[in-house]
Amino acid sequence: MKLSSSAFAHLAEIPQQYTCEGSDQSPPLTWSEVPAGAKSLALIVDDPDAPDPAAPKMTWVHWVLYNIAPHSTGIATGSAGKPELPPGTLEGLNDWKRTGYGGPCPPIGRHRYFHKLYALDVVLPVLQPATKASLEKAMQGHVIAQCELMGHYQKKK
Repeated sequence: MKLSSSAFAHLAEIPQQYTCEGSDQSPPLTWSEVPAGAKSLALIVDDPDAPDPAAPKMTWVHWVLYNIAPHSTGIATGSAGKPELPPGTLEGLNDWKRTGYGGPCPPIGRHRYFHKLYALDVVLPVLQPATKASLEKAMQGHVIAQCELMGHYQKKK
């Protein structure tokens, strides 16, 4: 599988508009080469460098999506911060305790933001609560392919 964005290249800087210093909208994402046996896709966006890349203490979760249709090819940038998700897609909670995308907003230093896409051999049940941890647990033994796109961001102000 391949995951990319027209907004930034792998290992490149994430543009400000997709962060808390901009409009905090999700970047456009496209994927390809989903395995034929995939029944659903899941996306987790997180930052393992929180709060300080020099002394990380946690991984901050920015976005959790699951049961994305495997025949879909991506997610366009949302208006007013809300992207139009493929039909049937379910959203989980990020570490701000809300559903939806929360863009990079590092308190200090240059952080890494991993966009991880998983192809699963099942459609998952509705998760309560739908968090990164509960999604990862539900995905165990069902991941048939995965890929990632990583971008960097450091606050300008």
